[in-house]
Amino acid sequence: MNGLAADDEVLIGQELAAAERVIRSGWWILGAEVEAFERQWADAAGAPHAVGVGNGMDALVLGLMALGIGEGDEVITTSMTAFATVLAVVRARATPVLADIDPDTAMITAASVERCITPATRAVILVHLYGQAGPAAEIEEVCAAHGVTFIEDCAQAHGASIASRPVGTFGAFAAWSFYPTKNLGAVGDAGAVTTADPSLADTCRILRNYGQTRRYVHDAYGLNSRLDEMQAALLQARLVRLTEWTQHRRAIARAYASTIDHPDVRVLPLPADAERHVHHLFVVTTPRRDDLVAHLADAGVDSLCHYPVPVHHQRPAAAVRTDPAGMSFTEQHAAQCLSIPCNPALTDEQIAFVATVVNEFPRR
Repeated sequence: MNGLAADDEVLIGQELAAAERVIRSGWWILGAEVEAFERQWADAAGAPHAVGVGNGMDALVLGLMALGIGEGDEVITTSMTAFATVLAVVRARATPVLADIDPDTAMITAASVERCITPATRAVILVHLYGQAGPAAEIEEVCAAHGVTFIEDCAQAHGASIASRPVGTFGAFAAWSFYPTKNLGAVGDAGAVTTADPSLADTCRILRNYGQTRRYVHDAYGLNSRLDEMQAALLQARLVRLTEWTQHRRAIARAYASTIDHPDVRVLPLPADAERHVHHLFVVTTPRRDDLVAHLADAGVDSLCHYPVPVHHQRPAAAVRTDPAGMSFTEQHAAQCLSIPCNPALTDEQIAFVATVVNEFPRR
């Protein structure tokens, strides 16, 4: 599914050199490598400021804390996401509220967000799911009309853009994950906050390091969530390849979209503007998911479900408020979604083989 062991020898050599550079430096936490990666990622993400943190969930937590969002505040987001998105809201001591999705994109809609807003609403988090840029302008408009803060979870959308404007530049801040399976992945956990607000960036830098403003002086209760020098150095080596990897992911998606043709398998529509999607995942839906998973496995093709149990069906979130009109699209998608391989290590032959196997799925 992910091709994590498929780095070429040139990249491996660059990664080893980066690791050696860190080891020989004798400085392993919050040093020159983190500062360099923060500058490079801010430039790549189209943001004035980037703050390296421990992981993508902490990026959301720290951003929420920096905005003063916490106890008594509601934050609207999606139930069709990694649990970390909602867990971040809870860890910030705010209350999550879950909106329903568009069946073509699996992302929240402005109409559902509008139905979820109450006087306690402080923010809306749009998750740019599967690598596709979500309805940022529409959600931003709803937020502005109600005086709430717009936030972007870009954990799966490195490099996606809307009319040449990068995702992550619409909201008050964006949270990024560099978990190994992401389009830009570290060799371990890593994350970042990007923002155009220098004050918010400064606050995140303080909060990521125990709330410390200078050594042994703490002006706030913070976290221990620092991007370490090793991951920052490795990410610098890997960032050089991101554009190349993205173009290959897009080519894979085009190939699948043009060749997969099965009455029981629906390919989620590709956006008209290819720049909106970086294809972190390639997702199909089918009412016969278990059968398709078994059929693919028999042919040696990996698959995964992202995400088979929506957040509002998870035990800790059983009492979380949801769209008063219901969560029918979320529940249908969760029951039918399936991700097939879409990573830069795939060869043309493997791509064609996967499509052929899907098309050979026995008809009912």
